[in-house]
Amino acid sequence: MTQIDPQDTPDNDTLDLANDADGGDSLAAQLQAARAELTQLREDSLRERAELENQRKRMARDIDMARKFANERVLGDLLPVIDSLEAGLTIQADTAQHLREGMELTLRQLLKVVSDNGLVAIDPVGKAFNPEHHQAMSMVESAGHAPGDVVQVYQKGWLLNDRLLRPALVVVAKHD
Repeated sequence: MTQIDPQDTPDNDTLDLANDADGGDSLAAQLQAARAELTQLREDSLRERAELENQRKRMARDIDMARKFANERVLGDLLPVIDSLEAGLTIQADTAQHLREGMELTLRQLLKVVSDNGLVAIDPVGKAFNPEHHQAMSMVESAGHAPGDVVQVYQKGWLLNDRLLRPALVVVAKHD
């Protein structure tokens, strides 16, 4: 194994003189080029970072606007229903039958709006109890229904685009 004598290794001054003597200009040019490239890379990195930050802010603004106006279409569709209710309230109905007819028309209009927006009623009378869509409130003996069938609905359930929004509250026929 050979040992290196520290006195035999050239110091930095010796290297600089050697480089100056045999092409130090090209080394200085390479150093200058490397520094210029480093400066350019730093500027590019800062520019890309700023662009990412601007894009993040734009996305946050877009998400905020989407949240604010997500229900714009539904509410716009509900305006005619509101108009019908207001018009019905201004009319002096001479009988309860006329009032009922107006309410039925308005309800049909409202159900069409919610149906067009993906809302579907769950009205399971006479169907088998489904724990995924129904909530049993009580059980009763019923000769006219098979055990486990829904006998009565206290409150309809609703699905929004096939996802449960509210379960139907039901009474279920119990086993004898």
